[in-house]
Amino acid sequence: MNNINRTIRVGSRNAPLALAQTQIVIDAVKRDNHYVDFEIVTFKTTGDKILDKSLDSFGGKGVFTKELEQALSDGSIDIAVHSYKDMPIDETDGLPIVALSVREAPFDVLVLPRGTTAIDIDKSRPVGSSSLRRTIQFAKLYDGVEIKAVRGNVPTRLSKLDDGEYSALILAQAGLNRLSLQDRISRVFTVDEMIPAASQGILAVQGRRGEDYSFLGGFHNRESEIVSKAERMFVKALGGGCSSPVAAYGRIDNNTLLLTGMYVDHHGNIETGDISGGIDNSERLGETLAERLRKKAGSR
Repeated sequence: MNNINRTIRVGSRNAPLALAQTQIVIDAVKRDNHYVDFEIVTFKTTGDKILDKSLDSFGGKGVFTKELEQALSDGSIDIAVHSYKDMPIDETDGLPIVALSVREAPFDVLVLPRGTTAIDIDKSRPVGSSSLRRTIQFAKLYDGVEIKAVRGNVPTRLSKLDDGEYSALILAQAGLNRLSLQDRISRVFTVDEMIPAASQGILAVQGRRGEDYSFLGGFHNRESEIVSKAERMFVKALGGGCSSPVAAYGRIDNNTLLLTGMYVDHHGNIETGDISGGIDNSERLGETLAERLRKKAGSR
C-alpha cells in the first residue's frame, strides 16, 4: 500500500463486544500505519435481531456474518471484523480472511450474580448457556443443575443474571476481558474441564479478493493462523457448525502443535482426545484427530 492518507471503512456488528473488538483491531493497525484513518460502519445482523430462538434453529454461525459479508460484496465497507469462532467453517467465495489477531484468553468461564461470594451454584434457578458445546461439558461438571439457553449481548446476559433469571452464566473469558469485565469471572474452566470452541478468542478481519490489505501485515498473527487451521479442520472433518457440539483447542509448544478435541455422535456418545505434530501439518492433524474420535465413538 502506498504511504498516502486514506480512510478504511470497517464493518462491525452494533453490539458492545463487537465494537470493542473492532476498536482493538483499529488501534493495533494504527500503531503501524499512521497514515490510515478508519470509519466504523455498524450493522444489526440476523443473529442480533432474533433473540427468542436458539442459534441452531435459524441458521447457525452465518447469522452473525451475512449482513457484513453483503456489505463487503457490494463495496459499502472495506473490511469486516468478526469473532472468528462465529464464522462459518467454509470461507465465503471472494471474501477471504485477510488477518487474524493475537489470541485472547480462549477459555470459558463461570459468572455468578454480582455480590455472590460462594462458588456453589443455586440449583433453584437455571444456568445460562449459549451453546450445546458448553451445555454438554458443563453438565459433566455440575450434576443435577438445570441449563437453559441464554441470548443477547454480554451486558444483557449479565443483567438477566443479576436480576435473578439465572443462577450463573457460562461465557467466553475473551469477551469479558475485552469489555474490562474481568471482575465478573468466578471460575476459569481448564481445557480438561471445558474444551473451547474452535478459534475462540481470535478476531478475524475479512476482506475482498484482489484488494490490497498490506496495512494489516503487522497485525496478522501467525500462531493464531496455525492453531485455527487445525481447530477448524477438526470441526469441518466432523461436519460441524454452530449447532454441532464439537470443540477444539490448539496450542504451540516449541514448534509442536498440540490439539485437543471433543466429538459427540448422534447417539450422544462423548469422545475427547489429543494429538500432536509439526506446525506445518496443522490441518492434517485436525483431520486425523477427527477420524480417531469418530471411530472411537462408532466402536461403542
